[in-house]
Amino acid sequence: MLATLGRIGFDQRADYAAIGTVTNLASRLCDEAAAGQILASKRVIGFCDGVADASFLEDRRLKGFARPTPIYQLDRPAGGAVETTAIDKPAGATSS
Repeated sequence: MLATLGRIGFDQRADYAAIGTVTNLASRLCDEAAAGQILASKRVIGFCDGVADASFLEDRRLKGFARPTPIYQLDRPAGGAVETTAIDKPAGATSS
């Protein structure tokens, strides 16, 4: 899948944006995901090999796609370890 990146608009109003099938797929996967769930395509999962563990969920029919799309869920960082880093608040910051 490809995306087109660039300036979209006209002289008085222009934005930098991405358009194409890949952005449509990303939007559809976000719509399908439950709270806190990360869904991805098979291609994205291929890039996550060794970085994150993933599991196949199912093939789903997504709006705008002729065939069912294989859907994967990112489960956790590879090996199950979760690394966290504490972030200090700036001096004078208050909790809200």
